[in-house]
Amino acid sequence: MNIITVIPARGGSKGVPGKNIKLLGGKPLIYYTIEAAREIFSDEQIIISTDDEKIKQCVEKTGLRVPFLRPSELARDESGMHEVLIHALSFLKSQGSNPDILVLLQPTTPFRNSHHINEALELFDSDTDMVVSVKETKSNPYYSLFEENEMGWLKRSKNANFSRRQDCPKVYEYNGGIYIIKVESLLKSRLHEFEKIRKYVMNQFDSIDIDDSLDWIMAEMISKR
Repeated sequence: MNIITVIPARGGSKGVPGKNIKLLGGKPLIYYTIEAAREIFSDEQIIISTDDEKIKQCVEKTGLRVPFLRPSELARDESGMHEVLIHALSFLKSQGSNPDILVLLQPTTPFRNSHHINEALELFDSDTDMVVSVKETKSNPYYSLFEENEMGWLKRSKNANFSRRQDCPKVYEYNGGIYIIKVESLLKSRLHEFEKIRKYVMNQFDSIDIDDSLDWIMAEMISKR
């Protein structure tokens, strides 16, 4: 299998400004993901997709070359991950590379490591569109999530009659850490349109996904443990 790894890191974060190169536990956030990827893949298999010169310079201090800067239209808040990945694949094709599998590793999940990635890779097979890392959600729609109906009354999001959360079916949410994607499927559909998806379950600590300042504080606490 021809595998490529894409680490997307745009410069315009609003929740935690400059978070991709902000120091966490004494090193830039993105280094955690680069180090995890390098334990499995060669540098030639790792693509950093960024629009930001400062991120490029920070990454290249590790010896990893950043071969392009992502166009600004692919680095806005509303920019989709699908377009970012297609852009990376287009670059690789121009270099004569046509991978079968794309491993997407977002730097905002710093405690996902090479052990997790290897275990997720073991779940992937030719019938799978994507293997994605998840955590069991605490906000179970069978028990604790509600929607407002047309009369303004709150009703459970899922029609069920459970008196204890422990009795509800397990429900999972993507944690943002690992996406192992069949390139053939990606060229045909967006990630949310995939039908053949397998889960790889991670614990709550390793699943920390940094989106805002509270997430950052939690990540700092975990990094000191």
